Amino acid sequence: MKRRTLGLLLAAATLMSAAAQTQPTAPATPATAQPAAPAATPTAPTRPAANYVALGVFYYEQGKFDEAYVAFRAASEIDPRNTEALLGLGRAQVKLRLYGPAIETLRRLTLLDPNNVSGYIALAQAYQQQYVGSSDRAAVAGNLTAAQKVLTDAETVAQGQTGDGRNLSLSKIWNERGYVYKLQGDAGRAIDAFKQASTLNPDNDVILFNLGDMYYATGNLMAALNSLQQAVIADPRDAYNRAYYAKLLALSGNITAAKPEAAQAARLAPTNAYAVGQYGVVSYLSRDAATARAQLTQAVKLDPLRYPEFYYYLGRLDLDAGDLQSARENLTRAAALGSTTAEYAYYLGLSYERGAGVVAPDRLKARENYERALKLSPNYALAREGLSRVR
Repeated sequence: MKRRTLGLLLAAATLMSAAAQTQPTAPATPATAQPAAPAATPTAPTRPAANYVALGVFYYEQGKFDEAYVAFRAASEIDPRNTEALLGLGRAQVKLRLYGPAIETLRRLTLLDPNNVSGYIALAQAYQQQYVGSSDRAAVAGNLTAAQKVLTDAETVAQGQTGDGRNLSLSKIWNERGYVYKLQGDAGRAIDAFKQASTLNPDNDVILFNLGDMYYATGNLMAALNSLQQAVIADPRDAYNRAYYAKLLALSGNITAAKPEAAQAARLAPTNAYAVGQYGVVSYLSRDAATARAQLTQAVKLDPLRYPEFYYYLGRLDLDAGDLQSARENLTRAAALGSTTAEYAYYLGLSYERGAGVVAPDRLKARENYERALKLSPNYALAREGLSRVR
């Protein structure tokens, strides 16, 4: 229809033009010269700050943090008192590892709006991330104390809230406290904080995951399993919850239940390195070497730097197969990325202690890694035995 209408209009215009050409042309009347008006300077319309905030939220949720940063910065320049713009800008700066500017942005937000609980939580997160990302943690040693103080300020505000929002805010604050205690090495208080968060918000799968993770870190496998099972029930489609639950099932000896859970996690998120890699871990623990290698190899392709555990299990597969060269390469990566894990150092030492074919044993490197493992975990019996063998 549009094409036909356009055609008729063009045809009418052609006929009118032709008709005009057949009419006698009237003599032109000389026009009186008029002074030219000064040209107006075009002014670019200013978009409202809210438009840029909405754009920033869209980019942030897509994981496009550079674009989110630009949008939130534009919003904050248009309206320096826009709290949503400042919150988004601070969070984007953290994602881009601009920790100093992020802290300043979020401090400004909390001064501008002292009742903004989200602003306090984001500021506490910025302090934590600067601490975690620093190569010189002594230089930012006060960050974790500062984070706890900010969370205390947030709690004071949240206690004054009413309705359902109060418990939700307090659960977020206690969950964040758990993270800080974990970084401070206080596992007991971290567990208490996550438990308090879960009491306030019992169906939140993220809090249940964090609580289970701390139980596992302290050696309480059964409590960890229970918490992760609840997390899976709370959000059955979350691949992280299900993959971690599957690994804990395998570590508890329940391989029969673990493998289908791990496979389901990988199906739910085939590009999620954690889910894919844990399927590999569970497959290794169930002695399915082919599936383990395929899944672990895919996981480290998806995310080469985040999960040293997956290089460790690839190294274990290589050791089992007698491929010492590959074992040393994968275990070296594991020990470098997971530099505080004694088990990685021990198995790297074991790979150097052994020799096969053209790959000769290297007792000096074996000894160095056994010593490193013992430094990280002084009661590590296997490392002590290994060190006795190569001395």
